[in-house]
Amino acid sequence: MSTPLLPQAAATLARAGDAVRVLDQTALPHAEHYATLATLDDAAAAIRSMRVRGAPLIGATAAAGVALAMQADAGDAALAHALDVLARTRPTAVNLHWALARMRKRLTGLAAAERSTAAWDETLSIWAADAACNHAIGGHGLALLTAMAERHGRPLNIMTHCNAGWLATVAWGTALAPVYMAQLQGLRPHVWVSETRPRNQGLLTAWELRRAGVAHTLLADNACGQIMAQGQVDVVIVGADRIAANGDVANKVGTLLKALAAQACGVPFYVAAPRSTIDFACPRGADIPIEKRDAEEVRVVQGMQGACRIAPQDTACANPAFDVTPAALIAGIITEQGVLPPAQLAGARPQS
Repeated sequence: MSTPLLPQAAATLARAGDAVRVLDQTALPHAEHYATLATLDDAAAAIRSMRVRGAPLIGATAAAGVALAMQADAGDAALAHALDVLARTRPTAVNLHWALARMRKRLTGLAAAERSTAAWDETLSIWAADAACNHAIGGHGLALLTAMAERHGRPLNIMTHCNAGWLATVAWGTALAPVYMAQLQGLRPHVWVSETRPRNQGLLTAWELRRAGVAHTLLADNACGQIMAQGQVDVVIVGADRIAANGDVANKVGTLLKALAAQACGVPFYVAAPRSTIDFACPRGADIPIEKRDAEEVRVVQGMQGACRIAPQDTACANPAFDVTPAALIAGIITEQGVLPPAQLAGARPQS
């Protein structure tokens, strides 16, 4: 794969004839491997195993999974089966269900002979819309960062958590899109990147930023509060997997701790996400289903030399994949429509 300077080029997934080629994120940052998804089961397994991850990319891959299924069997039963299998892969990321709803709406009522072509058309439309949406998020976030940089009179120090860059989307990313645009504008931002254990997805962010030439520093999750307390962070920007109607945000576990530290240290805390991540059917954060992952992810660390066990196999472990940050801790939600105070999400509700 050629090295992209900045994330305009979508390298995470691409159609390859009657299949989909995806960058296997479980191999990063140590190796770049690509996987070919040729069937519905391939797509579901890629989402479930986190070969593809990030709410927007999960939705984009799920749409492709439906298209792959329709190539094999475009009947009503096959469509219902595909939607059900994909819906059960990851419970928290709402973009998954948003994308499947789009595919269901597009394909229901069509003759079986029309469904395969229509499924691919809708999938590619979802991919293009995600890239455009993330570009718009980047523009609105850039305006925020530019104003902050002018006030401070120096390059900004930005903290993020997990990976919400182009690896987690079709292109650009969400939380990192404003960072990349700031780099393009010559603002020279510096990014504090937390490890994001137990999956260490901060390493993916560091990998992205290095390839884009953005200054960054990787640090242990538990060091983030101290860095804020020392005045070394100007703003925190994270992504989201689901946003409740009241503005509460579910994101990778560890986000809540950063939001609490940001409030204590007077650091503005922003969430960047497309409007499709807002679940208006979910009243509050307490209603968001939190995925509980395998305890082995806590007991075993993956590194360049393979797996390293850090706790005995019979050690009891809890492994929630996400936590919920209350709306009161969030300065604004950066969407493709602009920066919305969490209390104003009702104004972003799509018209029926």
